[in-house]
Amino acid sequence: MELNGATPTLDQMSALALTNYGHFTSMLVENGRVRGLSLHMQRLAKDCRFLFDTDLDTDRVCACVHQALADRREAIVVRVTVYDPALNLGTVGADADPHILVTTRDAGAASPSPLRLQAAAYQREIPAVKHIGLFGALQRRRAAQREGFDDVLFLNPDGTISELATSNIGFIRDGQVVWPRSEWLSGVTMTLINQALDEPITAKPLTLSDLPGMEAAFATNAATGIRPIASVDGTSWPTEHTILRELRELYGNIPAEPV
Repeated sequence: MELNGATPTLDQMSALALTNYGHFTSMLVENGRVRGLSLHMQRLAKDCRFLFDTDLDTDRVCACVHQALADRREAIVVRVTVYDPALNLGTVGADADPHILVTTRDAGAASPSPLRLQAAAYQREIPAVKHIGLFGALQRRRAAQREGFDDVLFLNPDGTISELATSNIGFIRDGQVVWPRSEWLSGVTMTLINQALDEPITAKPLTLSDLPGMEAAFATNAATGIRPIASVDGTSWPTEHTILRELRELYGNIPAEPV
């Protein structure tokens, strides 16, 4: 854990727990390279301008990530959190000096098990921003896991599908990828897939009643790539599908950028 390239103090870290105002991105680093690194940096710059009214030096971010990796070559999940330790509940409106916190953890299994999802009514605050205010999303994930599911699928007030707690969701119908049309966080993995697909992007308003007509479903996340979804509530799908295999191959062939 490093803050602006140095070991953070307790006071600097307490702002995350007590004020909890900031944003982040998470990325899988393999052999010092990241698929969609430029997109991760664009996200950080955009969200920093939105939350802090100031520009973020993304070259400095990359330098901090590079230092934190310390020439490690194994697969690592790196999270970059941007926040200002000087801001508190009473001074959150002050001019900000965003700091760069880099944390790392070992990557999970290369082929994680398929997800079983529970649908729940919820919409994240400011869905287009990857902010650190995760309480509502995690509370619903916890509730789903306590009921025996792996994660939660969010439904908007009108019943349309949006996203998972920390992933996007896509479906296969008639041999094509279909994304929900909704307000959600545009994930880097989803964006890379859309850029690589040699077909028009299809996004439609979807509800739970549409799910039995889908051939397969999958989640996208920078840490896990493309992960099959086995079920949503009582609707289930095969977790091995030709299109899912093709998507995994397509994603695996996307060139990674050096940090």
